[in-house]
Amino acid sequence: METRQLECFVAVAEELSFTRAARRLYAVQSTVSATIQALEGELGVKLFDRSTRRVALSPAGTVFLPEAKAALEAVDRAREVVADASAGLRGSLRFGTLTSVGDLDLPELLGAFHRRYPLVELHVTVSITGSTGLAEDLRQGRLDVALLGLPESDLAGLDTKPVGSAPFVVVLPDGHRLRDRRSLTLADLAGESFVDNPRGFGNRVALDRAFERIGAPRRVVVEVADLRAVPAYVAAGLGVAVVPDLRLLAGVRTIPLDEPGLSWPLTIATRGERPPGRTARLLLDLIDGGEFSLVIPVRS
Repeated sequence: METRQLECFVAVAEELSFTRAARRLYAVQSTVSATIQALEGELGVKLFDRSTRRVALSPAGTVFLPEAKAALEAVDRAREVVADASAGLRGSLRFGTLTSVGDLDLPELLGAFHRRYPLVELHVTVSITGSTGLAEDLRQGRLDVALLGLPESDLAGLDTKPVGSAPFVVVLPDGHRLRDRRSLTLADLAGESFVDNPRGFGNRVALDRAFERIGAPRRVVVEVADLRAVPAYVAAGLGVAVVPDLRLLAGVRTIPLDEPGLSWPLTIATRGERPPGRTARLLLDLIDGGEFSLVIPVRS
């Protein structure tokens, strides 16, 4: 039984799709299928129940999955021990982050990690599906560490470390009826058209739920992935915006949102069902050491 066979099995078991597993493994689907068939032949059992519509674990596959994961973790630990004892730490670190993170100096943090552990392959992914997509990538083992902007209730199954929060501000076009207010509430904005991030982004999740709680579901007419694009759409009169105050909205006036308890949280997260790998632990140690701050700066 080869490690590659176990990796293929775990990928298919977690994705429940040969196509998605192949994409995750950077392999072609026929190779993944052949590898699973060879493993089933070696074990003498069917690990998956296949049909034209779905892939599901068989009873044998269900009991085999935790053992396969444990075997892969043991192999990883063995590799780490050997690497630490030889020319330095080796391995990989898959880090997921958000499209816009304001003044947080992630490049410097990840650059410092690379300088300390140059033999570690660092893969940084910027999410176009928001924090919800990053959280799912962590749960499915496609990422090792991620920076998330989700409410605590959406972080089930993850180990998390809060690193700060940002208040929300309102962005209005010139001449808007509320332009001269010192602060605004969600109720003040009921009935407006909005410019916002797409569904799945943490700040969009928080705001959609907040508007629903006051009985005023909102209409988002423009969805952009980068907060820096919001002012142009607001200025064009397409809607108003409520966004985290990340010092990204150059050239526009923002008005504080007066909603106690509503803010945009920022969290460093790893997969929760097992301890983080060696490389992930070292990155977390670098953050915990206080040498690099990920705390969101407060606007004065």
